[in-house]
Amino acid sequence: MSCLSPGVRGRVACAALLCLVACASVPKPAPAPPAPCTCGTAPAPPAEHPQLRPVAWSELPGWAEDQHAEGLRAFLRGCPALRGAPWKAFCGAARAEEGATPERLRAFLEAQLVPHAVINADGTRTGLITGYYEPVLTGSLTPSARFRFPLLGVPPDLLVLDLASVYPEVKGLRLRGRLDGARVVPYPDRAQIEAGGTQAPALIWLEDRLDGFILEIQGSGKVRLDSGEVLRLAYAEQNGHPYRAIGRVLVSRGELTVDKATLPGIRLWANQHPEALDELLRQNPSKVFFTRAPADGGGPRGSLGVELTPLRSLAVDPRVITLGAPVFLAGDGPPGSPALNRLMAAQDTGGAIRGGVRADVFFGTGDLAAAQAGVQRGRGRLFVLLPRGIPEELAN
Repeated sequence: MSCLSPGVRGRVACAALLCLVACASVPKPAPAPPAPCTCGTAPAPPAEHPQLRPVAWSELPGWAEDQHAEGLRAFLRGCPALRGAPWKAFCGAARAEEGATPERLRAFLEAQLVPHAVINADGTRTGLITGYYEPVLTGSLTPSARFRFPLLGVPPDLLVLDLASVYPEVKGLRLRGRLDGARVVPYPDRAQIEAGGTQAPALIWLEDRLDGFILEIQGSGKVRLDSGEVLRLAYAEQNGHPYRAIGRVLVSRGELTVDKATLPGIRLWANQHPEALDELLRQNPSKVFFTRAPADGGGPRGSLGVELTPLRSLAVDPRVITLGAPVFLAGDGPPGSPALNRLMAAQDTGGAIRGGVRADVFFGTGDLAAAQAGVQRGRGRLFVLLPRGIPEELAN
């Protein structure tokens, strides 16, 4: 019996599945046999976790100098996804302020919202701020000597289980696997999938394996076909294995320094070591599956389901920051660029975006965005802006 049996919502079965998938993702030492999984109940939340603490507006570096109207426009796109009377009231009032003078708009925001600093679990207030973008690639609907590397759609045998109805404390945790007879087992990792261990269909074929890997990390991208047609591919699912950064792998091996572990640095390494690229990419067991999305003139859509705004949309950890909330980022920009002190909206998530002060800035579409996002790796602070009167439990 498993959680997939019709009508079954037993805690024992779900706990067993949670144990199987979660424990299977933890590397086990060899040659000793795998230790039995003993997680008979859902994991308890950690004793310490990131928190939000109210602060004065004067603590937000560069707040007064920002173009708040740009950030507000990005935020309003996500208002339909926000729930609760305080959010609905603020969204309605904010729409009425579109077109207001900068001074009036700033006064409105300061009267309606309370800034909350994000505090990490260890008590620190700064963290890593990276960037991402939407690539534009060249591809084909059919394989050829030139186009040899597939981007995969969702496999028909991929099972996705949401345990929140049984374990409210793991809200947002989705487990992935597939059936092996009467058992549910973890889905194959990247190496197994690339060796043919999946039923996933090929949506598009690319000429560069690294381009496909980068598109997985970015989450969406455009592909220009020989016919001139442009297709957009968007994130649809993932194989359930943890994300491992290949830049970190190269640093740990002594092949790149930390300051060179950027997208341009990794691409240069790949060009110099083509024979070692496949092995490196397989160090990341996570594999993303795509779906076709409308290739209109707008930007890609994030996890919130709304179009992302360049330099105003932010990927965050939704366990810490409510998706859709306005967030003020105060941090380093790309090398040689001004600081990124600006009002943004939490509209996306990412496999590598975990923890309190950890965020990914969306830079836009194409080569210029790629150049900026690829070297964005700075320190920063995050301030979540919450409507006055919002229940305390929604602030953490």
